[in-house]
Amino acid sequence: MLAPAHLSLHATSDQGAWCHWRWLAALGLAWSLTACGGGGQGDAVHANPQSLSVDAMPSMQQGQTASIRASASSGLRVSYTSQSSQVCRISDSGMVTALATGTCVITLSQAGDENHAPAASVTLRFQVDVNPQQTLSFESAPELVLGGTATVMAKASSGLAVAYSSQTPTVCDVDAASGLVTSAGPGECIIAADQAGDVTYLPAPQARLTLPVTVPPGMSVPAAPSGVSVTAADVPGAVTVSASSTASGGSPITHYTIRSTSGAVSQLVPALPATVACGRACRGLAFTVSASNVLGEGPASIATHIVTLYEVSETFHEPDTQPRDTVFKGTFVLDATRGEVSSLQGTLTESMTGDLSLPAPDYGMTLLSLQQQLSVIQDDALGGVLVTTFLLPTKDTFTTRFGGDGWSPGAGFGLYAGFPSAKNPAAGGVGNAYVRIFVNLADPTASPTQAQIDKLAYADCTAGGMMGATCMTGTTVAGYGSLGTMSGYPVSMVIRKAR
Repeated sequence: MLAPAHLSLHATSDQGAWCHWRWLAALGLAWSLTACGGGGQGDAVHANPQSLSVDAMPSMQQGQTASIRASASSGLRVSYTSQSSQVCRISDSGMVTALATGTCVITLSQAGDENHAPAASVTLRFQVDVNPQQTLSFESAPELVLGGTATVMAKASSGLAVAYSSQTPTVCDVDAASGLVTSAGPGECIIAADQAGDVTYLPAPQARLTLPVTVPPGMSVPAAPSGVSVTAADVPGAVTVSASSTASGGSPITHYTIRSTSGAVSQLVPALPATVACGRACRGLAFTVSASNVLGEGPASIATHIVTLYEVSETFHEPDTQPRDTVFKGTFVLDATRGEVSSLQGTLTESMTGDLSLPAPDYGMTLLSLQQQLSVIQDDALGGVLVTTFLLPTKDTFTTRFGGDGWSPGAGFGLYAGFPSAKNPAAGGVGNAYVRIFVNLADPTASPTQAQIDKLAYADCTAGGMMGATCMTGTTVAGYGSLGTMSGYPVSMVIRKAR
């Protein structure tokens, strides 16, 4: 072992000064050399000083990045440390990210090495300002099912509240504040997010999010409506359209579309039955109906004609049987699309029957049931058709012995069919009867003109209508050249839509 000793050494420094060294030795201790430029018989030990320098200080706004360029005079690598991690962070390469407004504090250091002493640390302080530019970003798009809801969420970099709006209102709607989206139809739902800014922030550029609307399995557009009927409406120039049923396709029907086959009419209605104006005239039109749901419009029904049931009442004044008149009450069907009248039928009173002690106006008169529509004659001058219905399934009403066709009203015709060889209906023979009405094809319910009334007629060759061999008839001089066989003549006709 070495004994304790005291040793003084003198060495000359680089500056020409000398140092006094003390060396202490003891068991387990090394010797130390301090504050001198060398010692003993070896080379001098150098601890070179170094300093740090920084280029220009950064100017930053929240959300931005910037690079700090620092260097050590030794050429050694500089270390960076953020002392304000809530405001900014810095990478090993000196890249600063501004996280929030406030003072960013960065410390620069260099620990030295075997040739260089540690550099004095440098502290940088600079302000992170508010960035008036703000951005909007959506979170991932949620699933939106047809007929359902979903919530979207967007954030502004400023932290200000976001307002939502739908750019596809036929596909979806959205609550401006909550972002709750409601599906309204198929397709792509586009939601926009906006932030208007405030005294600090500028308005943000709009952000958009697209949500494809998913159609549930089994859902389809509605089927074509079935059991469609089109009738004349209660007001002129319009029709009433109805349907017995429509398969919805698994989604509620939102509306129906009624179209004329000519293309002149196309109208959306919320429900059926619905009344639709025809424009200038309904005559000649046919209509289709289609239904729509959230998926769109389904196929149209077959084209349907305007077919309406009407009630008709005719009165023939009978001077010789007052207060009893000959009255016809019946119904008929008008196909206004084709301009065709069918199924004229009703009852005709026999004014020579009945009892005046019974209630008016029928007085218990015998009623003839006329069910056989056998004649329709177009009369363009009158603007309609003359329609005749019979008691028997034949037109044979008058004798043809003296000319004529055996049934048409006119002067000189009134003897029963088969006269004189056939048995008189009053004596048990077979007699026919008929009534004639006029139908205005453009507007059946319009009040008839006198010229139209003059073309009304009836004939009664049954037992209750016979005067010897002569049948009771009702005509006008203006219409057919003479009054009826008992001076009867038409005075009124009323047609209205059946209830």
